[in-house]
This record gives sequence, structure tokens and C-alpha cells, in this order.
Amino acid sequence: MLSFIYQIARQFEQKHGFSPNLIHLNNEQFEHLCSELADIEGLDNLSQVLGMEIVLQTDITHPSVSWSVVDWGQAIAV
Repeated sequence: MLSFIYQIARQFEQKHGFSPNLIHLNNEQFEHLCSELADIEGLDNLSQVLGMEIVLQTDITHPSVSWSVVDWGQAIAV
């Protein structure tokens, strides 16, 4: 999972000239990522290691990255 995330983040940066700040995952992908990074405690620390905020979506089949001006770390889920 980490190598795939690195790959799509690098492709994004090469295409756009800047790094993504969001990663979109479904629940299963998020659980897989958490198991790969089991030594990292807490969502904030996980986001910091990735360099991206994590956005969970139920309707995606593949992880993707994007960039947003919105500070998702301060957003509240409804």
C-alpha cells in the first residue's frame, strides 16, 4: 500500500508541479494502511508521516491523491 501511495503521489507531483495534500481511501484501504504503519499512533501522526490528510470515502475502489486549499485537518465530518 505504501509503495502505491508513493507512486501516485509522485505522479501527481510530476504532473502538477506540487505535492498532493489529500489521500482518498476507502475503509478497507485505510485499515490496510494502518496495519502497515502499526508503529504510528494516532490519525494526526499518520497524516504527518504521509504528508497528506486522509479522506475516507465509501464509493472509491482505488486510492487517489489530490490537492485542496481547504485545511481538512480543521474540518468537521457531518
